[in-house]
Amino acid sequence: MECPLVEKVRPTVLPASSQLEKETESINETYGQRSSAGGGQIYCSEVTFTMSSDEEFSLVTDPDPSEKTLEGVKALISKHKKQYEALLEDQKDLTSSRDERRDLTTQFKERTKKLTVDLEKDESFYKDEIENQKATLDSLKEEENNLMEEIKKIQAEIKEEDDQNVELKEQADVFCSMPEKKFVFKGLTKNAEDRQEFDMKSHITYPMDGGTALITFEEEDVASSIMMMKRHKVELGVECRIIVQAHPVHLMLPSLVEIDSEVCPRRILLSNLPKMNTEILLNKLEIHFSKTKNGGGEVDVCDYLPDSGTVVIVFIKENVAKHLVETEFHEVKLNQTKHKVRVTPFLNGKITNLQTKMSMCPRTVLLTGIPDIMEQETLQDLLEIHFQKNSNGGGEIEAILYNPLGQNLLALFGNTL
Repeated sequence: MECPLVEKVRPTVLPASSQLEKETESINETYGQRSSAGGGQIYCSEVTFTMSSDEEFSLVTDPDPSEKTLEGVKALISKHKKQYEALLEDQKDLTSSRDERRDLTTQFKERTKKLTVDLEKDESFYKDEIENQKATLDSLKEEENNLMEEIKKIQAEIKEEDDQNVELKEQADVFCSMPEKKFVFKGLTKNAEDRQEFDMKSHITYPMDGGTALITFEEEDVASSIMMMKRHKVELGVECRIIVQAHPVHLMLPSLVEIDSEVCPRRILLSNLPKMNTEILLNKLEIHFSKTKNGGGEVDVCDYLPDSGTVVIVFIKENVAKHLVETEFHEVKLNQTKHKVRVTPFLNGKITNLQTKMSMCPRTVLLTGIPDIMEQETLQDLLEIHFQKNSNGGGEIEAILYNPLGQNLLALFGNTL
């Protein structure tokens, strides 16, 4: 700090050297006391003196009257000391403020660093979240597409089901309009839980080798007893006998049959017919239903079904049968009189599923080892007589068939199963 009382001056009067020395010592003493009293350091600028014979020397230029005395100098020093102390206080305040600002700056830097790290974490998290959401969106879009495809499939299946329902409804209407037939039930009744969904009488051909016979008993226990004995001695006459062996008969029987039926577009079924000559009946029906005025058309085939007493007519064109079925009863001139003939649709059946299983006939026995020693009819009668006797382990016989050696025969199994 430069001393405010000392500055570079150009003196106008140069006094004697003794006087200059005294003034210099006085200044040194004065500023020395000021320095020791204030407890601080006072730095004075270098004083350059230029001596001139024409000018007088002076340390200050136009000093205030109060600074010329020692008390004025002390007062000035005290004033500057206070200013110095105020400056020190200001410096402390500034230092404290600077430290606070540094602390705040450090805190802000740390906070900024933490916020930057948190921001980077948040950016990474949100980036991953966006990727996850994009993947979820893609998955949802794919699921939506799959659902749309599934909806289309379901709609197609519903349409197919509706078409099948329409077809089944038509078939149900056909079943309701089938020909009526009287029948007498002679079977056994059972609980509804034991009811079979499908039942039929099988007619199966069974290949018979030569020298064999098939016997069907009325009772299953008799057939089982005959098969358990295996070897049987059959008396054929005086001192003449043969030995035959009894075997079970295994047949491949259907266990499940599924039939898909549909209305034939070219056939009709005629029922409620009178009893008369079959050929005449077929001719009358063909003539009647071949005329267009009766709603018919050109007839291709006209067949009689003896098992049901009905007639099937096949037309060349398809729309003829459908038109005739719409009117259930038709008056046809038969035996010089008109008779109401019932016209119903004809169903075509197609086996869609057939499952079979090997089954043993419970009442039928196969006899082998029969020699050809007499006529077929005579030997068959002797076999029947032998196996009807209770003493031989037999019983009542429902049917018997003998095939001699050297012949092949196909036996028909029907109601005897």
